[in-house]
Amino acid sequence: MKKYLVYLVSLVFLTSCVDTEERQNSPTGNFEALWQILDEHYCFFDYKQHEYGLDWNEVYHKYKVRVDDKMNEDQLFEVLCNMLSELRDGHVNLTYSSDYGRYWTWQEAYPKNFSDTLERRYLGTDYKIASGLRYRILDDNIGYIRYESFQQPIGEGNLDDVLSYLALCRGLIIDIRNNGGGELTTAELLAARFVHEKTLVGYMQHKTGTGHSDFSDMEPQYLEPSRNIRWHKGVCVLTNRSVFSAANTFAVMMRALPNVKIVGDHTGGGSGMPMSNSLPNGWSVRYSACPMYDRNRQQTEFGIDPDIQVSIGSSEDDEIIETARKYLVK
Repeated sequence: MKKYLVYLVSLVFLTSCVDTEERQNSPTGNFEALWQILDEHYCFFDYKQHEYGLDWNEVYHKYKVRVDDKMNEDQLFEVLCNMLSELRDGHVNLTYSSDYGRYWTWQEAYPKNFSDTLERRYLGTDYKIASGLRYRILDDNIGYIRYESFQQPIGEGNLDDVLSYLALCRGLIIDIRNNGGGELTTAELLAARFVHEKTLVGYMQHKTGTGHSDFSDMEPQYLEPSRNIRWHKGVCVLTNRSVFSAANTFAVMMRALPNVKIVGDHTGGGSGMPMSNSLPNGWSVRYSACPMYDRNRQQTEFGIDPDIQVSIGSSEDDEIIETARKYLVK
């Protein structure tokens, strides 16, 4: 009989402590523990079976023969990470003292569509900084905000000051390229400045059992307008393949708003809220546990398409920024 105790620590990260039947702390025991944890708690098995034919039972037999109790830690870690990569999920990680197992193909296999050199050209040296936000007014009177990570906190006062400074601009660019996520509450705080009535932006489900299809009904997720300063003009959100997790969700929320366009490249995805657990040997495993959808009930685990597809080429200008500027001027 297994007992599960789940702690909700934030809207983004959940941790769980699983008191299971005692397993032998051996390579084979840790392999069995890892496979079962994912089998009972991972949330995208059905979706990924449909998308690319994932068969978790087949994965078990494929990797079980590669594990024996004479392996050292590094050898075991490599096999377990290879097994987890079958899930093609950037939120699935295995961690121990000397390494961090990850699946980053969602960004590494695609063009970056971002240039540090071009970023410096647009920001210059006299840009303003409000906590995690860097911002300035471009020479065509378009406001530009660069937000690199939702792990960098912002407050209501920061947003009031930034939007007040940019209030006379013709439109606003929010550049979240290379934003790998962070706190979902921070993403919602920012998005609330661009919505003017309670708006449906997506859905969420929760696991209700250990079966691959054991989920609650889809629960609607609404974005409430901020009580502070809000932006009423046009907005372009700039994206690339390195937009992931809470940043991907921010793009999904903003895409639901009528005065917003997503400009750039397909996002990296990462729509499952992560949960963590530990193996008998103390290694930590993180995995997607709660699936999230857009307002049309579509999966966003593998990212979303922009409204205006643009790539950076050989131009001396950032073509993604320039496309957004032209759109907002019109």
